[in-house]
Amino acid sequence: MVNDLASAATGLEFTIHNLQFTIYNFISPAPLLPCLPIFPRYPMNICIPKERRDSEYRVGLTPAGVHLLTQAGHTVFIEHEAGLGSGFSDHAYQQCGGQIVYSGEEAYGRADLLLKVVRPTEQEFDWMREGQTVMGFLHLAAGRPAKVEKLLKKNITAIGFEIIQEDTGRLPVLVPMSQVAGRMVPQIAATLSQNNYGGKGFALGGIPGVPPADVVILGGGTVGRMAARTFQGVGATVHLMDNNLKTLQEIDREFNGQINTMVSHDFNIKKVCSFADVIIGAVLKPGARAPVVVTRDMVKNMNSRSIIVDLSIDQGGCFETSRPTSHSNPTYLEENVIHYCVPNMTGVLGRTATHAMNNASWPFIKLIAEMGVENALEENSALKKGIYTYHGEIVRKTLNNALTGRK
Repeated sequence: MVNDLASAATGLEFTIHNLQFTIYNFISPAPLLPCLPIFPRYPMNICIPKERRDSEYRVGLTPAGVHLLTQAGHTVFIEHEAGLGSGFSDHAYQQCGGQIVYSGEEAYGRADLLLKVVRPTEQEFDWMREGQTVMGFLHLAAGRPAKVEKLLKKNITAIGFEIIQEDTGRLPVLVPMSQVAGRMVPQIAATLSQNNYGGKGFALGGIPGVPPADVVILGGGTVGRMAARTFQGVGATVHLMDNNLKTLQEIDREFNGQINTMVSHDFNIKKVCSFADVIIGAVLKPGARAPVVVTRDMVKNMNSRSIIVDLSIDQGGCFETSRPTSHSNPTYLEENVIHYCVPNMTGVLGRTATHAMNNASWPFIKLIAEMGVENALEENSALKKGIYTYHGEIVRKTLNNALTGRK
């Protein structure tokens, strides 16, 4: 009799879950965000703080994601106006079951799981409490060692979206952000080439009788390829460099031989610096500081008022002359060359970048919400590779190496 009742109860729970899943997926406006179980095994307080860095308009989670989490039985707190830059009002989050809090300190204080976009500020590190988990594009290898020490002291589990890595080597959350950056960088270069922005006054694509600009891209990864395609689309002459011959062969086939490819030996980089109108730095070593591949002497060899856009600056930069700037003051002149080195360049495309990030990060957020942090890390090898710090220890060797090298 007892066994029969238990079996009936289990069947009823299963039926309710399936009914809820069917109804929700019929009306859901966001098919990329699948439904969670109706009864969470690990109910959490999940917090979405407002981003505090200059001109950062992205937000850690969309209202659609909040809806799924609250329907699954979790409590989601959103800091007042956190989603405004991405087009999401407080009311939109409240309609999806979120609760609004009115200070950053409260948002951080309530959280079991913090969903960030970029690395926390000094004040935000101070607001964190013992044993929390934080997810976002943390880029800790380029940050101050003192910030990492705070994570360790408070036993924070820090998961970097940029180092979540599949067995194939693919970086599933970083890829869409790199695609956004690659699409965006030609419009940055086109603006900086104008006389009224200090440039030489050239059009990237030229016109009949006037040759196009020479654009050099260092790095044949996602951002480099996307930038190459977009620069090619506006008519620029594109030279793409990488240290992997197989990558260059793939790119040659992908572009039907219509862009120039070169192995990024020092002497080749020195050569292209002598004629480039624009050089894009897109060099990546996941989880580590970017290697410096363009020296000051090479920059000195560039034409006056040429343009450098260092997309590797969030990992320390790949030009010896690079230093971080902001959207409020994005450029500086060094060796008479214009430098644009904004770490959160895509932060001003709040709407597009937030959706791109959420589409890719959601499966990992969902897994943690369903299973809890420890079980999720054991279950998913890609997520496990995304850990920087865990239980007061540095897990990522590249982070440890980067910090040791600066002590």
